[in-house]
This record gives sequence, C-alpha cells and structure tokens, in this order.
Amino acid sequence: MGLACGPAHADRRVALIIGNSAYKSAPKLGNPVNDATLVGGMFKKAGFDSVDVRLDLSASEMRRMLREFAGRARDADMAVIYYAGHGIELDGNNYLIPTDATLETDGDVLDETIPVERALFAVEPAKQLRLIILDACRDNPFSKTMKRTLASRAIGRGLAKVEPTSPNTMIAFAAKAGSTASDGDSRNSPFATALVEHLPKPGLDLRKAFGFVRDDVLKATSYKQEPYVYGSLGGDDVPLVPTRPIATGPQANPQDAVRRDYELALQLATRDGWEAFLAQYPDGFYSNLAKGQLNKIAAEETRAAAEQKAKAAEQEKTRLIVERAQKAEQEKAVAAAKAAEEARIAAEKKKEIEQARAEAAERERKVAEAAAAKALAEKQAAEKVKAELAAKQAAEKAEQPAKPTADRQIPEAEQKVAALSPAPASTLSAADLAKSVQSELRRVGCLSAAADGDWSATSQRSLTLFNKYAGTQFDVKLVSVDALDALKAKPGRVCPLVCNFGFKADGDQCVKITCRAGYRVGDDNECEKIPEKKPVATREDSRRRDADRKQTEAAPSAPQASGQMICNNAGCRPIAKGCRLGTTNHPATPTIKIPAEICN
Repeated sequence: MGLACGPAHADRRVALIIGNSAYKSAPKLGNPVNDATLVGGMFKKAGFDSVDVRLDLSASEMRRMLREFAGRARDADMAVIYYAGHGIELDGNNYLIPTDATLETDGDVLDETIPVERALFAVEPAKQLRLIILDACRDNPFSKTMKRTLASRAIGRGLAKVEPTSPNTMIAFAAKAGSTASDGDSRNSPFATALVEHLPKPGLDLRKAFGFVRDDVLKATSYKQEPYVYGSLGGDDVPLVPTRPIATGPQANPQDAVRRDYELALQLATRDGWEAFLAQYPDGFYSNLAKGQLNKIAAEETRAAAEQKAKAAEQEKTRLIVERAQKAEQEKAVAAAKAAEEARIAAEKKKEIEQARAEAAERERKVAEAAAAKALAEKQAAEKVKAELAAKQAAEKAEQPAKPTADRQIPEAEQKVAALSPAPASTLSAADLAKSVQSELRRVGCLSAAADGDWSATSQRSLTLFNKYAGTQFDVKLVSVDALDALKAKPGRVCPLVCNFGFKADGDQCVKITCRAGYRVGDDNECEKIPEKKPVATREDSRRRDADRKQTEAAPSAPQASGQMICNNAGCRPIAKGCRLGTTNHPATPTIKIPAEICN
C-alpha cells in the first residue's frame, strides 16, 4: 500500500555533475575533473537526495546520463546540472563537447556533441527550480583544425547568450557570453571555488549567491572574467539549502557524537587519544570499549619493555662470556636471561589476550550499532505506514459521500486489489527496437531490405556500413538504444548510392540518362554525339582494315571506361577509364564486402 498510494517526497532535490578532462583529440584539461568532484561533494553536504558525479564521458554516455537524470527529475522539486569541460558555440547555439569528439569539420558538431537544449530538457520536469551551471567557456581547442563547410557559418568565442523559455529556470555561465573562462593556477578554477563558497549557505537566495560568486571571480581574475546568469525567478527567495534542515524522521541518536569521537580515537590508536576520550566520557558503552583499547596498548608497552629487558640480559650474558667471567656470574646471567625471556613470553601472551578482547568488544559494538539502526529504521517504517493508513482512511471517508451507488456495491476486497494493482508499463520489445533500427538504416541509405524486426545477417551488414561511413563503433550483432539515437541524429543519407551503367544518381534515387536526338550514352556514362556513317571502303581499304584489326587484337588492350558510377560522402562520379566497379573487404570487418573502384 505504501508503494502504490504513498505521497511524493516533499522538497526532493537531485543533481547531476559531469566533468570532462581526458579528451582524446584535444589537450587534456586539468581542472574539470577536480571541479566536478568538489562541486559534487558540496551538493552531497547540502543534503541533496540524489547526487550523481560522472567523469570523462563519451557522447553516448552523456546522452544516457541525461536521459536517466530526466527520469529522476520528474519526482523532484529542484533539479541541478553542473558541467565542467569544453564547450562550443555554432550559429548562436551552444554545445557540450564529450571526450571522444574529433570535430574535423563544423558539420561534425551536430553529430558528436550534446546541445545545451538537451540539458534544459532533462531538468524541465522539476516542479520548483531548474538550474544549469556551465563551467564550459574555455578556449575552443578545435578552432584551428576544424574545416568550414560553409563560409557564412559562424563559430563564436566562448558560449552564446541563452534565454530560457520555461519558468523558474536559470542558466549560470562561468564567463559572460562571448568571452572565455580561466582555469586558474590552483587545483580548482576560480568559478568552482566561488560556487562551493556561496551556494550552500542556508537560506541565501540563488540570485544573491551568484552575485557573490561574480564578485569573487572578478577579484580572483583581476576583473578579466565575469560570470553571468540568464533566466529569472519569482519574487520569493529561492535558496539552494533551506534555513532549517529538512525533517526526515526522529532526531539523531545522542550517542552519535560519542560514536564519532570513539572512531576518531580508534583511528589515532594512541594512549593519549584513549585517555582524552575517557576523560570526556568516563562511563558508558563506548567508555568500556575505550578501556579495553587502553589495556591493549598497555599490554603492548609491557611486551616491548620485556623484550628490551630480555635483549639487554642477552647482551650482558654475551659480555660476561667474552670477558671470561666466573661460572657463578655466568649462571646468574643465564638465569636472568631465562627469566627475562619467560617474562617476554608471558607479556606476549597477555598482549594477544587483550588484543582478542578488544577485537571481540569492537565486534559487539558494531553488532549493537547495527541492531540499534535496524530497530530505528523499523520504527520509522512502522510510523510511516501508520500515518499513510490514517491519511488513506481519512481520504476514503471524505470521498465516500460523493461516490455513485454502483461504486459502493463493489466489494471492499476488489477495491483494494484495484488500488494496489499498478498500471501496466509499456516497454519497447526487442523486435520493435530491431524494426525501428532497420527503418532508420533504410532512411540513411544503408539498408535496402524491408524493416521486418528480424535482426539477420543483412541487417548486421547494413549497421557495419553505417559504422564505417558515420565513424561509430556499435556492436553489429545486437541492436541498442544508443544505435537508434545515433541513426536518428543523422539528417540525411550516410551510405553512398551506387548506380548501374546508363543511370545517374539524383538525390537518393538512380534515374535513367536521357540524351537528345543525335546523341547517345558513351563509355564514360555521359551523352556524346553519334558519329556519322563512313562510305563503303574499297577492297584495298578492307585489306588494310583487316590488317589493322589483327594488329590491334595482337596488342595489349587499352583501358576503357566502364560507364559505371560510384557514390560516397563527397558525391557521385563516373568510374575512371581502365577501372571497374567491384567490391573489396571492409577495413574494420574483413568478412564484409563494400563497393569500391578497382583499377588494373
């Protein structure tokens, strides 16, 4: 009943932290991983219900993290995303760069990066506050090597200005739009350091907190970097951490402070530490454990003293033998050495006994703490179930007069079953997923067969072609949601179109070549003029022609154009003279054949 009818948690706060440093095609960044770890720890100390810290993510991993976070944001009042790493602005739109991006051309930005709008979509289900913090305004490392496919396409410096359309949404930039941010000379960037300093202050409105962050960053960078916030909130204060801590159950156990001090003394494991603990807590369960630990240390000190005494006696014995001492003195030294050895053995046994007692007491402490925690959890669960049952009964009593007569005649047992039965969840089967991937493969020109949901060898070969021309590395033996997302991200054809002789590529189709009167399709698959008929040759010309023909047949054949066409990402062109259209082994998967131009 608690799972089916329990109310949603009040003031639920969730956060997703991403830090990308280890870029494969760009210089490694030093601070993003450190900044993400620092900010993630800040959100955990602030009491967030869910804090997910992810480092060095690829494009597919970033998409999956955002998709999962959007599911957690549906039940949250406050959703926050923090990103540290490289970012890029293209035609007024902002993109986050994963670690596996290469960005050889400006068109690769659409395929290999994550739009900031995708992060806005992930936080949109939150009920009270949607916050995105972008520490991604560093210099673009791909600007010098990236090729422009269109001269008028603009690649800006830093990130572009963003105006959120959803209410109660804020986007914080480490640097103002059109400028870049500094990593600083320390372990963390000035922006991340200021965030951790001001955001978790209880009761401090976010707008004031980001104002303090701006002031700190300006001072730290000699007024070269100015953070900026876009979006707006209502008139009420919106703190990241409320003034009063969220009450989730009974007050903490008073013994928690004693336990923390005991564990600190246990880490020190010194006589002074245990004596200080006993001076602070002379009585109680943990005091008895501390006394046992102190006895263990005393036994160790006694053993060490006995061992030192035995060593000194052995040295004295050796000295007397060397100096030819009297037999009586030697026997006395031997007896003293024997007694010292027996004392050392006794001290060793005592130490072992005290150590065993201390370990047993420590095990009992852990068992007692676990039992207390279990009892507290069971008590809280029982109180929660009792409160929910009372609320449900009150709601049923309030709604009973408004129910129709027919509903009152339904047996109470059936009503409970209907209330407890969850609605069936619709899921995408393996066949439907395979059929969707096949449909997308047909759309991008990599599959000619029908989309039947059967992931056969033909479908696997088509996904292999897509991996080759799209630069992906999906497992061709299994269909996946990531492969479907990558296919949907392609706006047009990916695999090349190959046409037979007499046909040419027109968009995504092969059309027949039509020549005007007096022209025909030549060997180069282009229209050429039909040569005029020559007059009938004489017998002498016939003999000369036969001789020339024999000489030509005896000579090696000259390469001729095949009249075929081959298409790839760069476009379509005719097969060169002396070459023909054939197949060759795929460079990554030799068992798969792909179209190729073969020349002698």
